[in-house]
Amino acid sequence: MSSPTTGPDLQSWYASVAAALAKTARKDPADMPEDAWRELVATTRDGIDVNPLYTRADEVAERTAPGRFPFVRGGDRSTLPENGWHVTVRVDASGDPRDVNTSVLDLLGQGSTSLWLTTSADDVPRVLDGVYLDLAPVTFDVGDDIVEVTEAYLGLVDARREAGDGVDDRSTIIADLGVTSVTSAYDGAPALSLDAAVRLAAQVSEREETIRTFVADGTAFHADGAADAQELAYAVAAGLEYVRALMTAGLSAADALHQISFRLSATDDQFQSIAKFRAGRLMWARVAELLGVPEAGDAPQHAVTSSAMMSRRDPWVNMLRTTLASFGAGVGGATSVTVLPFDSSLPGGLASTSRSFAERIARNTQLLLLEESHLGHVVDPAGGSWYVESLTDALAESAWSTLQAIEGEGGLAAAIASGTVADAIARVREARDADIATRTAPVTGVSEFPDPGETPLEPAQRGGDDYRYGRAFEELRDRSDAHLEATGARPTVLIAGLGPQAETTGRVTFASNLLAAGGIEGRNPLLTGADDYASAREGETVAVLCGADKRYATEGPDAVRALRDAGIDTVYLAGREKGFPADAAERPDGYLGLGIDAVAALSALLDQLGVK
Repeated sequence: MSSPTTGPDLQSWYASVAAALAKTARKDPADMPEDAWRELVATTRDGIDVNPLYTRADEVAERTAPGRFPFVRGGDRSTLPENGWHVTVRVDASGDPRDVNTSVLDLLGQGSTSLWLTTSADDVPRVLDGVYLDLAPVTFDVGDDIVEVTEAYLGLVDARREAGDGVDDRSTIIADLGVTSVTSAYDGAPALSLDAAVRLAAQVSEREETIRTFVADGTAFHADGAADAQELAYAVAAGLEYVRALMTAGLSAADALHQISFRLSATDDQFQSIAKFRAGRLMWARVAELLGVPEAGDAPQHAVTSSAMMSRRDPWVNMLRTTLASFGAGVGGATSVTVLPFDSSLPGGLASTSRSFAERIARNTQLLLLEESHLGHVVDPAGGSWYVESLTDALAESAWSTLQAIEGEGGLAAAIASGTVADAIARVREARDADIATRTAPVTGVSEFPDPGETPLEPAQRGGDDYRYGRAFEELRDRSDAHLEATGARPTVLIAGLGPQAETTGRVTFASNLLAAGGIEGRNPLLTGADDYASAREGETVAVLCGADKRYATEGPDAVRALRDAGIDTVYLAGREKGFPADAAERPDGYLGLGIDAVAALSALLDQLGVK
């Protein structure tokens, strides 16, 4: 390994980058600017620049140890499993509570360590029968029924205590009541009113058990398309509103802070996720510091794998996405992690798989990271990374700026009511959708590398109002599925090669994948020239001409004419317009090249093919 004094220096790296970029641009390296490397800088949805290389110049001061203010490297781990974090499984306790209880005990016996529970007050004792509440924390998701459910839960806890449950340290019994009074105004989820929730919090804060009333839920905004810094800002703003209401009701700052937990989304951008959870703790620690109780700024973080990143098409890829997301959340220091089943975006799930299979894969995703990869045995393994530390601070700064703007408007509730939050998220969502449409932000299995032989979705599984990153492409596929049902065939386009296959393979592959992303079959009879076109057509009215630019320059116009003479109404060229002779009398009707708005192009093509 080269040492900093004997190895290549930064200026040498700059020069090497400039030389590589010059070669790509077909320029003399001497003509490249000194900061040519800046062409490699990427920008996140929050406007944060990500450099191609981080050096000691980006080093930040060493953070304090985990469990100490400002908790960037992690919070108190005394209540966490020895191998890392809590594997939190979601349970909807509908149906016979005895059957649900059997399922809960099975889940806890198969690796889950905490529950995210939807249940009625009457069913609480039976659903939690046999569950060691000092070992398995419970998070409730019951909307405005939480008062009754809390009474039932506390009644169960008290009854067990009177019966001698053997729990000496009552604080090890942990429950999150999951109240989302403020953020429910954005996503419409049922929730207890803020006043009623504050009264409930005042009641449970006097208990010996560790019971938190409010969850500052950033996932409500992420699911609508929010960027990471936005999600952090809105979650912290929600937490602030809860703390203010609690302190107004008479709770101390420390007691109020201890009534708050956070729920944040984890995506398949692992470094963004790592930095987001670290930045979230940094921000909340700053809030606690401003309130005069910095040691109370250690709030639990519940990570949930992103719902927006989950595709309906080729949902098996979601297993890879959730693996990266849970990795990022775990490395980032989340207290608990919930991995959504790979087919969770499909209403009713994937028809060819059972619920138990999908849930087992989701659970085992975490167990592999914890038990086999030993990921949780090292606290904050990303700490000290120049990139992660820089990204953590940049995210926190961006989110804090947004938080200040929200505070200036009167708080999150006011910003939601005025439409400020929705407008800000809409701008990010539109920018992301534009990048997805041009395929500069690829969605594997959807906009890139789609499976043309995939089984069509059932009509009830198409459409919907939920936001997904590749939704626009999936809606094109929905049109194709409906067309297949109505006619017995997919819409088809002729792939017309121009030149030997070795020369056309690249663009044939590009065109076929592009068409498949819109549910269009590119029929490829392996044509090599204009003489083959007339005999190859099988009723297609649209063709894509695929060849090399040098062949377009000499044979392109004749090929376009031959396709039209063969009965093709619309001819597209695989490539850019500049690759075709500018003075040609016969020109393509459109161009399919890198960087086009693929959603718009494919939608227009489906219209041309008569697909409703």
